[in-house]
Amino acid sequence: MLIEAIVQNEREAMEAKELGADRLELVSKIEEGGLTPSYDTIKQVLRNVSIPVQVMIRPHSCSFFYDEVDKDSILKDIEQLLNLGTNRIVIGALNQDNTIDVPFVEKILTRYNQLDITFHRAFDDVTSQVEAYKVLVPYKKNLKRILTSGGESDCWKGRERLSKLVELSRKLNGPAVLPGAGITALNFQEIHAGVGAKQYHFGSGLRKNRSFSEGFDKDSFQKIIKIKRGLSL
Repeated sequence: MLIEAIVQNEREAMEAKELGADRLELVSKIEEGGLTPSYDTIKQVLRNVSIPVQVMIRPHSCSFFYDEVDKDSILKDIEQLLNLGTNRIVIGALNQDNTIDVPFVEKILTRYNQLDITFHRAFDDVTSQVEAYKVLVPYKKNLKRILTSGGESDCWKGRERLSKLVELSRKLNGPAVLPGAGITALNFQEIHAGVGAKQYHFGSGLRKNRSFSEGFDKDSFQKIIKIKRGLSL
């Protein structure tokens, strides 16, 4: 089992790694759901941690619909990231009818076929998660995982849908389902019992007072790592 933690800077990245995270998601503006970090922040984090780092590529928080100016900005950010020596990104794009923006996904992969992609929680806004999942399956070589709370506000509420998505991913041998939102040391074990995913995404559940403006709650972090080890046996 794999634990992914949200981090916002070099200091948090190094601490999360030391506390036992297996993979990081690097973002800025977490209060807006996560936007593209600065070039310097990305560079510092990549220089100082050895575990995988998925970098958020999201130009604004207005919506998951991107016009041509937004898309050009996204492509330039990906280019910069590749120039730093990493190919790991977190991205998501929808059409105005809340279906997957397939042409843009294909444009990204045609231009940058070396990417390792997490499709982010734009997936929770689609009209049908089952259909959206099937749309993304053909891109599984690069689109490795889908971050989702099952279309609900958190993974506890979305656990039944998450379970069905995990089952679908196994049936179709598609992208991994990465449950994220509202997972804490108190509900992690029960969520896993109902969902059965192989990787989980943690944000405020690892923080003091559930706040990103505060540091990691080391006790909660250690409990989650202990639970993970028990579940991995």
